[in-house]
Amino acid sequence: MKKKKKGNVSFRINIIFFVVFILFSTLILRLGMLQIVLGENFQREIDQKEIVPINSSVPRGKIYDTNGKLVVGNKPLKAITYTRPSSVTQDEMLDVATELANLINKDSEEDFKSITKRDRQDFWIMQHPNLANAKITKKDKARLQKKELDKKEYDKAIYDLTRERITEEELNSFSKQKLEVLAIFREMSSGQALTPHIIKNKDVTDEEYAVVSEHLDSLPGVDTTTDWDRDFVLKDAEGNGPLSSVLGKVTSSKEGLPKDSLDYLLAQGYSRNDRVGKSYIEQQYEEVLQGQKETVRNVTDKSGNVLESQVFKEGKSGNDLILSIDIELQQKVDAIIQDKLSQAKVGQPYMDRALVSVMNPKTGEMLAMAGKQYVVDNETKKTEVRDFALGNMTTSYSMGSVVKGATVLTGYQTGAIVPGQSLYDQPLKFKGTDVKKSWNSVGFGFIDDLYALKRSSNVYMFLTAMKIGGQQTYIPNGPLSIDKVAAINKFRKNFAQFGLGVRTGIDLPGEQTGYGAGQIPPLAGNVLDFAIGQYDTYTPLQLVQYISTIANGGFRIQPHLAKEIRKPNNNSDELGPIIQEINPTILNKVDMKESWIKHVQEGLKLVVNDPQGTGFGTIKNKQYKIAGKTGTAEALYDGPLPGHPMLWNVTFVGYAPYDNPEIALSVVVPWSTTDKTHTNLEIADEIFKAYFDLKNARLNQGLDTSSTTQNVETNNDANE
Repeated sequence: MKKKKKGNVSFRINIIFFVVFILFSTLILRLGMLQIVLGENFQREIDQKEIVPINSSVPRGKIYDTNGKLVVGNKPLKAITYTRPSSVTQDEMLDVATELANLINKDSEEDFKSITKRDRQDFWIMQHPNLANAKITKKDKARLQKKELDKKEYDKAIYDLTRERITEEELNSFSKQKLEVLAIFREMSSGQALTPHIIKNKDVTDEEYAVVSEHLDSLPGVDTTTDWDRDFVLKDAEGNGPLSSVLGKVTSSKEGLPKDSLDYLLAQGYSRNDRVGKSYIEQQYEEVLQGQKETVRNVTDKSGNVLESQVFKEGKSGNDLILSIDIELQQKVDAIIQDKLSQAKVGQPYMDRALVSVMNPKTGEMLAMAGKQYVVDNETKKTEVRDFALGNMTTSYSMGSVVKGATVLTGYQTGAIVPGQSLYDQPLKFKGTDVKKSWNSVGFGFIDDLYALKRSSNVYMFLTAMKIGGQQTYIPNGPLSIDKVAAINKFRKNFAQFGLGVRTGIDLPGEQTGYGAGQIPPLAGNVLDFAIGQYDTYTPLQLVQYISTIANGGFRIQPHLAKEIRKPNNNSDELGPIIQEINPTILNKVDMKESWIKHVQEGLKLVVNDPQGTGFGTIKNKQYKIAGKTGTAEALYDGPLPGHPMLWNVTFVGYAPYDNPEIALSVVVPWSTTDKTHTNLEIADEIFKAYFDLKNARLNQGLDTSSTTQNVETNNDANE
């Protein structure tokens, strides 16, 4: 019996040993698998390196005028940057900021002004952790715990409460040295992980640049490099210069991407702190000017520390933009406007601006786009003269008689009148209305259309408008019985063919069309006002497109500022090869006979060259074969000063030479207290002279004055 029991025990022990053996064998096998088979993979995971692509900005393309003169370039800047590792702590960044503050100055008024109240609160908490903790009581914690917040929500609530209880005295307790550290620290914190962020690029001294370069080993993430800033070559000390309001601006590295286009630009591969064109030419041609960013691959370990950087794709400067603007002519036009406006403004409290658009009527190339405006500075309260070229497309006015060429052509097109037809100019008195008459109170008697244009007859235009509206005969003291809706629609449809009341299509964002389009006038008499340019409003840019359409024989050409796009040539002062030429674009051909347009051209010629013409006495330089139309409109003042008196807008549109036009222009001087001023004509006369003087001077120097080899005639077949 005992022997049997002894055998059972031995068997059980053997079973236990066997099970233990199996378990140990399994464990050894598993360890072997981990070490031998999978060990290499696990070791690779431990030592894993991540390759993170980072895009670095490159200089923007330059902007030149039509003759290759630099208008906007890039100014190199010494810069100090910080690339934030993905796993860095606030304390580690603060240590770097503190050391960097000992090497550079970042204590300007602008630096300190950029520090927000939130920045100060966060920094105070970092600097005084014990005092910060003491601001939260046990009662506070218990109250928050009752809300059953998760850890993240609880910690945020505690932090927000701490910030609220920091006093103004505590926030203002920082020394200048501490604020300098904070100014650096906030820049370091605001950058994206693994993306270089500019700490300082303004007024970096040679000494600062050198000493930071020497200490890079002890400043993890900090680097010295070359940055750039947009350089408007022709600006004055106040930042004004020819075309400055139209050239636009580029965001700073602090501004980064504009909020209203953030998502779109991020999707295009931009970084948040990239500089982009934010207005007008810089914005319109962003894709041309931005360049190809350098792509750097940052090799990091699992903790996000940068081990090395490798250039994956070389950067390339943006392409250069060649404008159609003749910057020398632009400067002369600016000077003419400022001189004439300053003279005319004496005793004129409301006259604060003058605007001029100059265009090649055959190509649409803008040769000059100028404007000056008197503005009271908000800070100094002093009156300054600022560039207002942008006003040519963003402001509109009642333009007066300059539109009468379109009125006569609308009369032809609708069958209301025929070329050469005579009408009787006399004061018109309709039942229940004031007298409507021409500028000479007794009238001109029987006159034809050319005389009406030459002498700027209002009544001829009124009678034409009546006929368009269905009333063929004027009855003294009788009713004005016209279909105002049909008449105004016919007028606007035909005026739009010339570019009046519609967008010109210029290659700039933000173009305005004026007021009135689509509105039905409350009174039938307003249709008559429309016919003499005193109802709808137009921009100076629309005026130059309108007169160009008449000058070139009926083709409405899209105005444009860009002439060519060229590759950058960084190693030479010469322009790079052409990538793209901007060819003329015909928007429409007016639905009118060529003979009609030639007939109106003859009337515009008489305005300046016939002794009875309204422009004859003031337009002196008749050797340039100028044709045009004067204008005076009585309009309600809607400028910056208080009150809304009735004032006068004086205008002019013209072109030259009238037998082969190469320049067209519009001049608008709003808000005169008298209709006797000739500032509009004086400005136009001097601009024509300036243009042809420049042309002749260049011809004498053997220079080619043509801005393009193409014009509207070469493209008629493709666009009609």
